[in-house]
Amino acid sequence: MARRYDTNDATDRVTGLREAASAVRRGELVVLPTDTVYGVGADAFSPEAVGDLLTAKGRGPNMPSPVLIGSPNTLHGLVTDFPETAWDLVDAFWPGALTLVARHQPSLQWNLGDTRGTVAVRMPLHPVAIELLTEVGPMAVSSANLTGHPSPETCEAARNMLGDAISVYLDGGPTPGIVPSSIVDVTGSVPVLLRAGAVDADELRKVVPDLEVAS
Repeated sequence: MARRYDTNDATDRVTGLREAASAVRRGELVVLPTDTVYGVGADAFSPEAVGDLLTAKGRGPNMPSPVLIGSPNTLHGLVTDFPETAWDLVDAFWPGALTLVARHQPSLQWNLGDTRGTVAVRMPLHPVAIELLTEVGPMAVSSANLTGHPSPETCEAARNMLGDAISVYLDGGPTPGIVPSSIVDVTGSVPVLLRAGAVDADELRKVVPDLEVAS
């Protein structure tokens, strides 16, 4: 039976974060609020848990899960060939609604889907998410909806779709909005905006003037 905790209540928040961290370590799924929409998350280093996440959403490995982290310092252990322009974007927009696609360390034992040696990584601007990520480390996190359905702005909407496939629901109230994060690919010689979202191209170009926009 899935458990729900109100993270706006001090006691419930402590209990909920503890239970969510325990669930992640057991390889189970949790739903958490972010600065965009609610996400469903699993231990990024557990292929079984990531597989369960994709199954719960009704999607295949051809749509790999992004990874959320609790600190920019975590990047040092996750990515390689990370250019200075990418660090400039991190400094300017993290925590926040900017996802960076980078080459991951080849030694990492994970299976996020068909990533072709890359990882889409972000640090969200939400205290509950950051606290959980700081406790358990990198998590594979995707929007907490069934594929093809709207991304949930409330915990209840996520629960109506995912039900008991989730062990713990962290309810932080309505999220700020449904505008997704912007996605920038930093694997090439110049950064490329793959998806326009909460951070537009003009804002990004203030930091990386040579930004290109994918056609």
